[in-house]
Amino acid sequence: MADSKNVLTPEELEALSSGIEDGSIESDTGINPDIEAIKHDLTNEDSSIGMNLTAVNLINERFIRYLKTGILDVLRASAKVTAEGVAVMKYEEYISGLQAPIALNTVKVTPLTGKSLVVIDPSIIFTALDNFFGGPGKSMSDLVPTRPFTPTEVSINKIMLDLLFGSLNQAWAPVLNIKCEGGDLSNNPSAVKIVQKEDSVVVSRFVIDFTSKSNGIIDVVYPYSALKNIRELLESRVQASSETNSSKLSWTADLMGATMDAEVEIKVTLGQLKTSFKDFENLAEGDILFFKKPDHATASAAGMPLFLGDLGTMDSHMAIQFVKPSES
Repeated sequence: MADSKNVLTPEELEALSSGIEDGSIESDTGINPDIEAIKHDLTNEDSSIGMNLTAVNLINERFIRYLKTGILDVLRASAKVTAEGVAVMKYEEYISGLQAPIALNTVKVTPLTGKSLVVIDPSIIFTALDNFFGGPGKSMSDLVPTRPFTPTEVSINKIMLDLLFGSLNQAWAPVLNIKCEGGDLSNNPSAVKIVQKEDSVVVSRFVIDFTSKSNGIIDVVYPYSALKNIRELLESRVQASSETNSSKLSWTADLMGATMDAEVEIKVTLGQLKTSFKDFENLAEGDILFFKKPDHATASAAGMPLFLGDLGTMDSHMAIQFVKPSES
């Protein structure tokens, strides 16, 4: 039960309220009364903090290597692929920067939450189409915003998606085993919605250059919330990679130092000959063995031939000058 000594009576509360209203009792006399409160929407993500995108950059580096190989294998064309970095922005800002027509593919990346987006520049589809049918890989520029993709262009888009999905799966493998599944295809940015307009997305942009004949962009867009849910996994992989490299360098240096101090017995053989055990048993002191002298003596360590060389003397000591590595 509350202590009645610490509870104001209704009369006291009414007098307090009246005093504040008529100004006879001062209000806002607490600590830092001049500081204004800042409105914070808990439902709106702050994309400027909370996640290290280094892991995404490492994934993108691997993605580039696999994609270049895939383009060469499928299209029989060499392409230069470069990354423009990773950007975090509002979905409305990103989608408003795209111009129709463009191939927007919704993608389900399991086990990431939500839907992602793969955006392919039409010039890449046209160049791939020309390459696929044996052309020189020229880009077309007559696609108007209102014209939908033809069935053939849709098929080429599917081929490019398969290339991208395979490359993404391999690029993500050291971090997380993912599976990409294609969804709807649209050429109108305003008709595609993977998150709310005010939500944040992580955009990885790649520039594809088909030997300077044509170029275009490919964007891989993840919901920010999807990557934020696995941020500890991403950060642990980056940390583990860094620690592994540091540990490996230290271990290599220690091993090298220990190896350099190890003693190795070197045996120099001027020549070899074969004989029977009977003849060998009958040998006695003073017997002479005849054999053909080879061009070079052989220097061995631990029974392994390493170098061929010439015998001689230096400062009253027998010496061997290495001529070339041993072939055996």
